[in-house]
Amino acid sequence: MPKRLGSPWILVALWIVGSPLGGVETKRHPVIWHDPGIVETLDFVGGPGGRSQAPRPPFRFLKEDASGSNPKIQVRDRNGQEWRVKWGSEVHAEVFASRLAWAAGYFVEPTYYVARGKINGVSRLRRAKKYVAADGSFTDARFEVAGKGLKYLKQQSWAWTKNPFVGGKELHGLEIIMILTSNWDNKDVRDAGRGTNTGVLERRMNGGVEWRYAVTDWGASMGKWGGVMGREKWDCEGFTSQTTHFITGVQDGLVQWGYHGQHTNDFVGGIRVADVKWLLHYVGRITEHQMRAGLAASGATPEEVACFTAALQARIQQMKDLPGR
Repeated sequence: MPKRLGSPWILVALWIVGSPLGGVETKRHPVIWHDPGIVETLDFVGGPGGRSQAPRPPFRFLKEDASGSNPKIQVRDRNGQEWRVKWGSEVHAEVFASRLAWAAGYFVEPTYYVARGKINGVSRLRRAKKYVAADGSFTDARFEVAGKGLKYLKQQSWAWTKNPFVGGKELHGLEIIMILTSNWDNKDVRDAGRGTNTGVLERRMNGGVEWRYAVTDWGASMGKWGGVMGREKWDCEGFTSQTTHFITGVQDGLVQWGYHGQHTNDFVGGIRVADVKWLLHYVGRITEHQMRAGLAASGATPEEVACFTAALQARIQQMKDLPGR
C-alpha cells in the first residue's frame, strides 16, 4: 500500500494507477457508490450486514479504544466476529443514518443497536467505565463490525473538494444524504488533526483492489445542523424544526439548502436539480415501513419513530417537488 506522503492530496494522484506489489501490478479501482438493487425490499432491521450477522453473545473483552470523542471498546462475540462497541450521544443516529446511506447505494460498515448485554473479562476501563458496570453489563450500545473482508486504510482519507468523483452525481448524492440526515460533522482530510470522518475501505478482488470512498461516522445526524452552540444529535424536535428550511429554493439549476455544517460551502454550492432527481431513484423508494423498522431497530422510542418518519418524508417530498425535476 502507498505510504502516507507529505501532502494529504497525494492520494488523489494514486486513485486510478497501479503500483507494483511484490512484482505484481495491482490496479486500484475507486468507487463511491453502487446500485443498491430493489430498494423497497431492503431490510432496514438487519441493515447492510443482515440479521444473521448481528452480534451474538456472549461477548469477550479485547481492549479499550481511546480514539474519537465517544467511549469505545473492542469485543469478540460467540461467532468469533470482532466488534467496535460505542456508547454516548451518537449511538441511535449512527445506526439509522448509515442505513439510509446504505439504501441509497453508499458504502457503510455494518452497525447494530444492542439494547443491553454483558461483556466478559472487562478490566481497567477508562472512558467506557461510565457505560459498562463492574460486572460487564451495559445498555444502549452501537456495535460496528471490525474487519471482515474490508480493510480500513488508516493512513488514507479524502476531502469533499479533492477526490476522484468531484462534480459527479454520485458525490453530490452522498452530500444530499448528509444534508437529509442533518449530519453536520462533515470533517474530512483537511481536519486530520481533529479526526476525519471520511475514509477509504479496501476490498481485494481478483486482479485488483477496490477502494471504497465512504463517510465513516454518521453519529452527528438526525438532530439540528448549525454552529457549535446550536447543533444537536438525535433530536427529533430540532430535526423537525429545520425541515421547512431543508430546501430553500433553486437558482440557475442549483438547489439552495438551509444546511450548515463544518464545511458548508463545499456542500451547498454545486448540487444540481438533476442530482436530486438521480438520487430520488433510490431514496424516493424507501417506504414508510422501512423507515419505521430502521428507526425501531436503532433504539428509537415509538414517539421518535413517528416524529422522525414524518420529518424525513416531508424532506423527501421537498426533493420531489423541486421545479423542473
